Amino acid sequence: MTSANEPEHFERRKPVFQELNFQIICAVTLIAVIGVSSVTPAFPGLAKALEIEPKNLGLLVTVFTFPTVILGPIIGVLADRLGRKKIIVPSLFLFGIAGTACAFARDFNLLLWLRLLQGIGAASLLSLSITLIGDLYTGNRRTEAMGLNASVSSIGTASYPTIGGALATLGWYYPFMLPIVAIPIGLLVIFGLNNPEPKGDRNLKEYLTNAGKVLKDRRLFGLFTASAANFVLLYGAYVTYLPQLISDVFKQPPATIGILLSSVSVAITITSSQLGRLSRKYQPTTLIRASFLLYALALFIVPFMPGIWFLLIPATIFGIGLGVGFPSIQTLLADLAPREYLATILSVNGTFFGIGQTLGPLLMGVAFGLGGINSVFYAGVGFSIFIFFVFRYCTCM
Repeated sequence: MTSANEPEHFERRKPVFQELNFQIICAVTLIAVIGVSSVTPAFPGLAKALEIEPKNLGLLVTVFTFPTVILGPIIGVLADRLGRKKIIVPSLFLFGIAGTACAFARDFNLLLWLRLLQGIGAASLLSLSITLIGDLYTGNRRTEAMGLNASVSSIGTASYPTIGGALATLGWYYPFMLPIVAIPIGLLVIFGLNNPEPKGDRNLKEYLTNAGKVLKDRRLFGLFTASAANFVLLYGAYVTYLPQLISDVFKQPPATIGILLSSVSVAITITSSQLGRLSRKYQPTTLIRASFLLYALALFIVPFMPGIWFLLIPATIFGIGLGVGFPSIQTLLADLAPREYLATILSVNGTFFGIGQTLGPLLMGVAFGLGGINSVFYAGVGFSIFIFFVFRYCTCM
């Protein structure tokens, strides 16, 4: 309940970023985004060492993200009924153990199974870190915490490819050792996180029924589709196959791959910081549509870049698209969602994230198999334009 002396109470509290609870949440968020971007710079070396076809590299991303598709709609119910810690802590331990074990695998099939287990551990981390912010903060402090947590996520996404690329110069397996950090963070959650554990009474049948009602709204379905499409393009064309282009065409080492992959996150961070100004001039739907045109432009010009550092141009354009489009999707979801179904909608949206992450490498792998590396980026152009028209149809009432 809000009381008359609440402003005074909040003035005496530490800034959000100084609170141990928030710092632990940010640590969980950093683990949630480490599973793909830190290892993709090692993919070309991994393909050579294990003697696998480059078109199969996308499976390392697909098996990691697939559990989110299956577990996403269930995680919210389990966390409400059992408590947040009882889901987050085992997830962190599984993520850390299975992820670190990948570094010692020398068989591709074993590596895929370990990545699947790691993906099961990762499935709950991002959504529940956001849920914890909702549990612990209200009003302006919640908004501040959400913004700071998003910034931490962007910093992690930007830095992991560089870290992974540097480690991959020592050997393809070294970046796969990074998930061991999840184990001490799990202990930190056990002993350091002080959060109210809800005791919800929703059952799985009710949860899925509500999710079905949500999907009947054409506008929401358009936003879910746009969310999935973002990850199809990011994880498929950009994260999985741009490293292959850099290695095969420009003959660059993993460290250079990491720097170029990081550049898109820098563009996202800068663009997102200006989203408030843009939103005062343009509707969120306009910004989302513009993002898919920017994706198409960025992917179209990739094969025409004459030198390695010219790839910073499409990477920056792609990052600007994500910086204006993805937060705008989140804003529209919050605006359109009925309050009583907000958790359901966020969980379903998380499932669409997983669908995009899972399908992206598979679809682009098919394009690679049919026409080589350039076909991946041209397929991304066609997909971007297709989603532009799909989203336009879903949101024009």
